[in-house]
Amino acid sequence: MDVFENAPEQALAWHEAGQGAVLATVIETWGSAPRRVGAQLVIAGTGEMQGSVSGGCVEGAVVLEATDALEKGEQRVLEYGVSDGDAFAVGLACGGTIRILVEPVGSVLPVELLRGLMEARAARKPAAYVVGLSSGKRELAFGGYPDRFAMDRSGFEEDGNVFVAIHNPPLRLAIVGAVHIAQALVPMARVAGYDPFIIDPRAAFGSEARFPGERILSDWPDDALDEVGVDSRTAVVLLTHDPKLDDPALHLALKSDTFYIGALGSKRTHAKRVERLEEAGVNPTQIARISGPIGLDIGAASPPEIAVSILAEMTQILRRGA
Repeated sequence: MDVFENAPEQALAWHEAGQGAVLATVIETWGSAPRRVGAQLVIAGTGEMQGSVSGGCVEGAVVLEATDALEKGEQRVLEYGVSDGDAFAVGLACGGTIRILVEPVGSVLPVELLRGLMEARAARKPAAYVVGLSSGKRELAFGGYPDRFAMDRSGFEEDGNVFVAIHNPPLRLAIVGAVHIAQALVPMARVAGYDPFIIDPRAAFGSEARFPGERILSDWPDDALDEVGVDSRTAVVLLTHDPKLDDPALHLALKSDTFYIGALGSKRTHAKRVERLEEAGVNPTQIARISGPIGLDIGAASPPEIAVSILAEMTQILRRGA
């Protein structure tokens, strides 16, 4: 990922240490710009920096502008492009055009707002940082931009005057059942940007030898899910085929805000699963949230192919909804 994820935290740390801090954020791109909208660079008053807005092309120029903006306590909007002589001078020969918002912490970006954003991030609460470029108004929003939150897409509203920076919690994947499909799904999910973990109380399945270096929870599935928490950025995948393990996790997941619940099994197995849930008094609308049989119907046969179908369906529901 090309976004420096700890930019707000680093900016506040430098500010509170008395060094001064500036947040530089890519707010618009054209062509083959090297970083996407939302990418951030944090600059201390000493000139130290972390993150990137162009992969090294214009960082030096941005640091100079940020240092001056910090001294003067003012917001700046910078623009660099390959057709701009100044851009060539600072090294933007990699293509495209970028606009960068420069915000000194304290004088422009309110410290309390930055703290509020950090608290939301720590609590895994999706938040949008909304900036009126002309008005100077800055606020946090915890809703109101469903498409942007779904697509992790920062950008402009209101004819290019209001910039919305989306701060979604990292994606997580809870896999109940340390089976062969899980062995294929875990590395695939990690490449796709998820933080996966495996839940299985059966020691022979959930072993370090089968999942080297991975997080394995050996508690009963519902207890494990309750401990780690299931939110709107967590997917839950049930792979055991065993109602004693899957059903407790399923009941907890259905009460949560998880964006995806998938359960392995044939149509007949899923029909029996639905019957058990109905007998337990679960609402039909809630039951309909379950993707069962799990995964997109791509004719998958082997465990890796089934893992591909699961990850594809997770992506489809995350980005487009159920």
